[in-house]
Amino acid sequence: MNIIEFKKLTERGLIYLDGATGSNLMKRGMPAGVCPEKWILEHPDIFVGLQREYVEAGSNIIYAPTFTANRIKLKEYHLEGDIERINHELVALSKKAADGNALVAGDITMTGRQLIPMGDIDFEELIDVYKEQIKLICEAGADLLVVETMMSLQETRAALIAAKEICTLPVMATLTFESDGRTLYGTDGISAAVTLEKLGACAVGANCSTGPDKMVELIQSISKVVSVPVIAKPNAGMPGLDEDGETVYDMDADTFALEMKKLVNAGACILGGCCGTAPEYIGKLVNATKDMLPVKSIEKSAEKPLVRYLSSERKTVAFGPGSPFMVVGERINPTGKKKLQAQLREGNLEMALSFAEEQEECGAALLDINVGMSGIDEKELMLKVLDEVTVATNLPLSIDSSHVDVIEAALRRYPGRALINSISGESGKTDRLLALAKKYGAMFILLPLSDKGLPENLEEKIAIIEEVSQKAYKAGLKKEDIVVDGLVATAGANPNAAKEVLETIRYCRKNGFATICGLSNISFGLPERSFVNTAFLTMAIQEGLSMAIANPSQDLLMNIAFAADLLMNKEEADNRYIERMALYKERAPVMIKPGVKSEVQSRMSPGQCAAGKEVPKTESADLFGNQIYQDVMKGNRKQIKEHTKLFREEGWEASRILNEILLPAINEVGELFDKGRYFLPQLIASAEAMKLSIEYLEPFLANGTQKEEMPVVVIATVAGDIHDIGKNLVALMLKNHGFQVIDLGKDVPREMIVEQAHKYNASIIALSALMTTTMQEMKRVVDYAKEKQVKAKIMIGGAVITPEYAEEIGADGYSRDAAQAVQVAKQLTGL
Repeated sequence: MNIIEFKKLTERGLIYLDGATGSNLMKRGMPAGVCPEKWILEHPDIFVGLQREYVEAGSNIIYAPTFTANRIKLKEYHLEGDIERINHELVALSKKAADGNALVAGDITMTGRQLIPMGDIDFEELIDVYKEQIKLICEAGADLLVVETMMSLQETRAALIAAKEICTLPVMATLTFESDGRTLYGTDGISAAVTLEKLGACAVGANCSTGPDKMVELIQSISKVVSVPVIAKPNAGMPGLDEDGETVYDMDADTFALEMKKLVNAGACILGGCCGTAPEYIGKLVNATKDMLPVKSIEKSAEKPLVRYLSSERKTVAFGPGSPFMVVGERINPTGKKKLQAQLREGNLEMALSFAEEQEECGAALLDINVGMSGIDEKELMLKVLDEVTVATNLPLSIDSSHVDVIEAALRRYPGRALINSISGESGKTDRLLALAKKYGAMFILLPLSDKGLPENLEEKIAIIEEVSQKAYKAGLKKEDIVVDGLVATAGANPNAAKEVLETIRYCRKNGFATICGLSNISFGLPERSFVNTAFLTMAIQEGLSMAIANPSQDLLMNIAFAADLLMNKEEADNRYIERMALYKERAPVMIKPGVKSEVQSRMSPGQCAAGKEVPKTESADLFGNQIYQDVMKGNRKQIKEHTKLFREEGWEASRILNEILLPAINEVGELFDKGRYFLPQLIASAEAMKLSIEYLEPFLANGTQKEEMPVVVIATVAGDIHDIGKNLVALMLKNHGFQVIDLGKDVPREMIVEQAHKYNASIIALSALMTTTMQEMKRVVDYAKEKQVKAKIMIGGAVITPEYAEEIGADGYSRDAAQAVQVAKQLTGL
């Protein structure tokens, strides 16, 4: 099947997927903890029988059981050398079950190893892992591919890129979301959907996560921003235990089918079931929805204004006709900045990261990243800056370079939908850059230059715009992928410079193009340039300018932009202007903790700046103003050890650094995480930074007399579960708070957990489980610990775990995340 055929299939009406595989196979005899691929191949009739039941129930697409048949996962069972046979035979079993009555999707998921910097696997290595498996799945005759149950947008991108470079099969992609509508890594549904559609996914959506009743808002938000089909494959409600200690779900087949109708109304048109569902669920789903029309089909005829989207891993910026004016922060550019140049040459990204954070605080909607200068490896430096900036800020990025290879490397690595700055009519580069924009789903700035240089008049400028845009359409791009640069000249040299730009903006608005311009050129060589810049900006906004590349810390410019939006009656412009002016008037010395917005800052809408506030000297100034505190808040792993050493040399005792700086800082990080202002990447970076500081301080702390013996925590992922990212972070956070942590790893038998708890006289046993098929092992550990009369309190957590489940199995505590785990551990031990 190719992409066009898949599109035609989905245009016919609702499409039905299968339901759960693992939990149903366990009911039919598969033991917990075995390699599912190996067990299926040893019991082919059981698996084929299950999938035939799904086909008979109405499934149009069934998933081949290649879910974890990549070399990293198979290595857990010493089967990586048999990867070819395993993938080929698993696809063959599904094709046998389908028997021409359903399509077979090769199933791909996370590998269990996290990408650098949170893990140890490089992005290109991960792409190669996926390429290997996808090649084998294609050889086996799968009709399409599905990338599912993903928690990381970047890993999903790796799988999609791998698929595009190996085959032409259509690819569906679904992520699993937490109760707050974000993945474990902090990605919201809109950002995931925008990024993946533009990267080439033929259908996007959510699987697992929750029951259908709690997935409606998520699916609705995704449906509004994509043109491809939307997938909904929820669980059968929430998990619990029956009287026999088996995992069950609280939603029966009839209720599930009824709730799935709401997902169709929310925009889903590819439907199935995940954990807890069975062939009966799919049959009732088909019967309940077969006469419904997909919402996308109903809306197709409706004229909607053209909305454009740019995204990071954690935020999407939408803009269209009448949207508020946006600023693209220009400061991460070494041109004319000697200090920034010097730092970048040394590999020091402190100033670049500071610029990123400041520009976001001051209201930039996007950040432009340019590291071009002589004597450096621009590609290598660009990738380093991207890796760090994408953790430091939530804003989407503009990739700014004059070198094609640098832009390609950046687009490949960037975990969102980027803006290319820029593509001109320059022969030899235009077609190459347009191909990259299409491959990686980027938007681009169309710079109306040709081989002749600057256009001599408006007619020539328009001709270049038309020529490049036509080439873009031929490359598979659309008008909404283009932002035209007004090409600002210097008013001092060309008296008509401003008029020519305004005429260009008018032309673009009339023809449906978004627009951008750089402001500083207009005033070059003139006195008091800020007045010229802001006057020109006001005129440009009135003509419909979408965005400008500028420094958002300039109050005059930003205030004028907000006022212009107000006078043009743009959406919410009145409230945005009033809020900004309230902040502007209230600027007075206040104490601002690093990384935490003050009450005034918390009310800021995009565009408001906290720059210029003084931090007065108070009793807490040393605490909140010192560099180590900032290092923890910002996850500065490169310099925190050196800063800690300097602080010690200045006379600070190790215990004081720990208790008055490090612990308050990591607590504050935890609070920001709980409030949804920090996400997993920032939490991990901060915890890792703190760990480095503590490692340096440990010899000094050990020599101190104040130290009490801290409680021992034995932590493990339960037997049968080979996921450990959450467990690893909990262990790290507990260590940072002084607990003595014995980390037993993943897939740990209950006998070993209890034995180690006895051995180390543990105060707490901490258990993690990510899968519904392994959560019941937690009860076995609890029961076994009681049987062996272990005195340790038992704390549990994981993606599928709830407070109700913890109470149900007799656990002493539940933690929803690593930040809360520290609080629960302290409560359980009386600290």
